[in-house]
Amino acid sequence: MGTTDPAVLTVNAGSSSLQLHLVQNGRVLRVEHGEKSPDPAGAERTVSDFLDAAPECELVAVGHRLVHGGDAVGKPTIVDDDVLAAVRECADLAPLHVPPALSLVEACRRRLPGLPHVLCPDTAFHADLPEPAATYALPPEWRSRYGLRRYGFHGLSYAWTLRRAAELLGRPAESLHLVLTHLGGGSSVCAVREGRSVDTSMGFTPLEGVPMSKRSGSVDPGMLLWLLSDSRLTLEELRDGLEHRSGLLGLSDGRSGDTRDLVDSGDRAGALALEVFTHRVSREIAAAATSLDRLDALVFTGEIGWDQPEVREAVCRRLGLLGVEPPAHADPEADGAVSPPGATVPVLVVRPREELQLARDTLGALASTRRDIPTNG
Repeated sequence: MGTTDPAVLTVNAGSSSLQLHLVQNGRVLRVEHGEKSPDPAGAERTVSDFLDAAPECELVAVGHRLVHGGDAVGKPTIVDDDVLAAVRECADLAPLHVPPALSLVEACRRRLPGLPHVLCPDTAFHADLPEPAATYALPPEWRSRYGLRRYGFHGLSYAWTLRRAAELLGRPAESLHLVLTHLGGGSSVCAVREGRSVDTSMGFTPLEGVPMSKRSGSVDPGMLLWLLSDSRLTLEELRDGLEHRSGLLGLSDGRSGDTRDLVDSGDRAGALALEVFTHRVSREIAAAATSLDRLDALVFTGEIGWDQPEVREAVCRRLGLLGVEPPAHADPEADGAVSPPGATVPVLVVRPREELQLARDTLGALASTRRDIPTNG
């Protein structure tokens, strides 16, 4: 790679996918989407192949999405061996996400040892949750000993979405009261008051909240205790069921965890899966709105939120009490309103751009030590 304008490589290792982006001045120069994260042996080759085929530019940093850094990484942090060791200690908080992310960090450090690598945690957006929203009603010794609290997730997506929603509404983010919802393979809802996350549906792990593609979302803890008692299920069977065989996949009797396959599926299980999903999402939106003084807009993002009008309509249809009307438009070609003109509560759709937020956060983390690097992502 040559040396022209500076760029950032962003690495987004999901629970079952990998996205690599080369970002320069807020533009994506090259992108690669993988259906699954490579194993450790293949991670370095994947990164090398991507860079070898990339256009000529000056690569100044690598930004890595980190779903859960626990207390070890609560904000964008430059990687060193001590930081990685601390993250490994809490990897079991998000076992579907953190191990593949760390494999990619190690591969990128081997391939690009002279560049700064920055971990950008999804929890950072929610770092200042108000104490009542962050605290679980558990014994104090448990909360103290194990650090049990609500972290919240999808922060990179929410940070980008908040910025774009403010631009679309023509108002400063610090003046807005919004409910944001990221709907995709993982899904959550977030209340934003004056630029700050004040409530969110995910908590200690990314398993809490609404049903997701394959994850259960919140269920009765008493039911889980019952399943673990009298040898009904082992701990591993319970973990596998909650993380891999529940959500839309489980509700549809194994048909699919993808809402695109379930719309007009023609069978009761598929229809029920969508009904449960949209019911729970609308319920979380209504709950999140109680943390606000008013609702300036409802904003959808994530793969489902961006390109599934049937899901948006079904969710909004349940929210008339909040002044939300069903969207009047199908999928937009660009970020914008899908609600009827003059709607009391605008409904906005924002394309998920975690890669651009990753680049911004990466450059922001370097700004104090690398004054020569621009921070516009």
